[in-house]
Amino acid sequence: MKHRLALLASVAPAILFAVLAPMFAAPISASAQQAAPQPTSPQKASSTVTDSARGVAHPELWPAAKSKGLVDAKTEAFVTSLMAKMSLEDKVGQMIQADISTVTPADLKDYPLGSILAGGDSAPAGGDDRAGPERWAETARAFRVASLAERPGHLAIPILFGIDAVHGNNNVVGATLFPHNSGLGAAHEPALMRRIGVATAQETAAAGIDWAFGPTLAVPQDYRWGRTYEGYSEDPEIVRQYAGDMVLGLQGQAGAGQALQHGHVAASAKHFLGDGGTTNGIDQGDTAVSEADLIRIHAAGYPAAINAGVMTVMASFSSWQGVKMHGNKSLLTDVLKGRMGFDGFVVGDWNGHGQVPGCTADSCPAAIQAGIDMIMAPNDWKALFTNTVAQVKAGTIPMARIDDAVRRILRVKAKLGLFDATRPFELKDGVIGNTEHRALAREAVRKSLVLLKNNGNVLPLKAKSRVLVAGDAANDIGRQAGGWTLSWQGTGNKNGDFPGATSLYEGIRQAVAAGGGTVDLSTDGSFTTKPDVAVVVFGELPYAEFQGDIPSLEFQPGDKQDLALLKKLKAQGIPVVAVFLSGRPLWVNPEINASDAFVAAWFPGSEGGGVADVLVGDAQGRPRYDFTGKLSYSWPKTAAQATLNHLRQPYDPLFPFGYGLRYADAKATLVPSLPEVPGVDAAAANIDTYFVKGRNPAPWGFVLRQGASIVPVLGDGTATEVAGALAVKPVDAGGIQGAGRQVSWTGKGEAAIAVTGSTLDLMRQANGALSLQVDYRVDEAPAGTVWLASGTGPGTPGALDLTSVLKSAPVGQWQTLKVKLSCFKQAGADLSKVTTPFALSTGGTLRLSLATVRLSADPAGAICPGH
Repeated sequence: MKHRLALLASVAPAILFAVLAPMFAAPISASAQQAAPQPTSPQKASSTVTDSARGVAHPELWPAAKSKGLVDAKTEAFVTSLMAKMSLEDKVGQMIQADISTVTPADLKDYPLGSILAGGDSAPAGGDDRAGPERWAETARAFRVASLAERPGHLAIPILFGIDAVHGNNNVVGATLFPHNSGLGAAHEPALMRRIGVATAQETAAAGIDWAFGPTLAVPQDYRWGRTYEGYSEDPEIVRQYAGDMVLGLQGQAGAGQALQHGHVAASAKHFLGDGGTTNGIDQGDTAVSEADLIRIHAAGYPAAINAGVMTVMASFSSWQGVKMHGNKSLLTDVLKGRMGFDGFVVGDWNGHGQVPGCTADSCPAAIQAGIDMIMAPNDWKALFTNTVAQVKAGTIPMARIDDAVRRILRVKAKLGLFDATRPFELKDGVIGNTEHRALAREAVRKSLVLLKNNGNVLPLKAKSRVLVAGDAANDIGRQAGGWTLSWQGTGNKNGDFPGATSLYEGIRQAVAAGGGTVDLSTDGSFTTKPDVAVVVFGELPYAEFQGDIPSLEFQPGDKQDLALLKKLKAQGIPVVAVFLSGRPLWVNPEINASDAFVAAWFPGSEGGGVADVLVGDAQGRPRYDFTGKLSYSWPKTAAQATLNHLRQPYDPLFPFGYGLRYADAKATLVPSLPEVPGVDAAAANIDTYFVKGRNPAPWGFVLRQGASIVPVLGDGTATEVAGALAVKPVDAGGIQGAGRQVSWTGKGEAAIAVTGSTLDLMRQANGALSLQVDYRVDEAPAGTVWLASGTGPGTPGALDLTSVLKSAPVGQWQTLKVKLSCFKQAGADLSKVTTPFALSTGGTLRLSLATVRLSADPAGAICPGH
């Protein structure tokens, strides 16, 4: 949704990979198939759709809908009276939304903005993005007071404050965090969505915020898409069923009025339209489908949301048939506002208007004329305001279009209750993170869990057992919460940032202790006393938006450390239960084979106790809660099945849509040994991991360069030397023998990680927040200038001066360096054809050890050396 970076609209995938023939895994037993609910077929759109005009919709083919409760005579008369008193500047101001990182309450004296937002990494008053509700409410009040201040020539209109409350009020410390949508889809329970919407709205209103940017109504069709977890299902019918209930939960009954005063907030159905269908799963890319499929699949949730009275709709970054949604009048105006009868307002996404041809971030008449009513201009809002006023005066933008947009915005503000100064839920005691909401989130976790395997009936665990809980995500609430959690990417979080929350380990510990058993926590799986069973918690690292785009569905293609842990425990004769955290189905056949039981837990949020409720039985091993979750996404048989969908043929999943074992089913369902050939080239899929735990995952390799001499370093790190000036040897790192490499310079030379025969396009990553992360140790400080490069090979432009960083690092201590990819680009590096993602060179003496070289999505601490 929102982030603090200007992104490119659509870029080709970094590496293309071949889709190979599916593997022939043994079928799942008939009893398990019978346990699955039957998939529903979405309503078919007209087959008469033509391609005569690409990107132009035919409104008569679309389903009709009508906003409920937004338009009435009293409200319209009130809005008309306001507009009669508004200047052009007042009206244009209402149409612009700025981010709180770039606007202050004092700015509203000169710029009568209609809205503010807090982007994914934006902080409230005081600048602390780990702030509690008091700081957020303080920020909201300051802007509200400023917007209502009397001044000559300006009509006081309350400002509207929006935020990405996408799985609870996830920006506020102490809030309840619900499972992400891919997990909620597995619950197959629309009524649960309404209850979650109510709780989310109350916790959002309690922090002083008026507007939640949700629900996401995308229907993901390619699991490589980094926003897959924002969608409820691959099946449009599930999205349709959930849409109305979530809107009603957030907003309350349409037309009731004074939503804020009753603990509700405005909702935003997003992203209109087709964001889940982009080619190759590229975020912000092109959805090159027919109009019939756009209607049948991607529009499924919008009529239900509109009929429920959704107040706002957010336009998508993506294109349809090559036409950017922010500039598509046929869809925004003719279909959404016309055929679908939407009477609220359309808001743009983060600088999305700037991606429309002929537009920039500070000037875009085309987006306004296409139907965007409120432009999200986080950084360039001042220039946009000035330019838009001038464009209206010049006749470039018709006044009728301005009046229509402003009427829609004021209508929503009136219906939401913004003109009523009372805010009974703002900082109301006992709302944020309360017992009732946490119990609801815990229930949602239980209902979202999907049991894929339970050979030998290792589950449920007997509470009187000795249980080993292992894995790097076992006691990490940030990992289980995923992206859009306190920060945009969900990175940089510690357990102390989640007061009142429960990690998966802590939930298991409490449940086992209550039954008389014991639990040991060991991230690496080591133990003193052999356990009766091991629970290993692992999975995807948090991510959001395009940062989560992946080239194949193989889990950890460059580093199988979690698989190694599972195998280590299994080899010791310990029954192994795998709890897999992810935003989407991934190819994990080796991990399933190495486990006796395998649970898809998605990103469950703050209430890890919900996992323990289902996994841990009583002292005799009888279930306390059964598994009820069923897949709302098909599970792939190979890593190449990125577009697997039960509504398309051929359909050959490992676990089909609707699959999910109950304890009774598991007794009759044996998951056989699965093939472990991924079906894609792992080397082609690895674009971000260059050196880890003593090895270079394919296709990368260490090389030493000195003039024309180039010497590859052997995979085992055996001492290697080039021209007497440069040498490398294995060293211990992270407590692991030989997991690092020490490079010694006695003359001019370069140590690099490179690939031959192919190139890597990192331009999208450079336009985002990704960094080159190097875990290093200075063993002998540099005597000369040290250069760090990433690019096209020897002599690549754009090298950065790393000398001061290395000279200031304490000798003999491991450090982490993160260098923004954008720094290399700004310095002149060509990141569209990368063959050498890492190169370190100097002409003086230096001794440096390396433990990890990879890309990182966590912006915390990232720098531009030499700047």
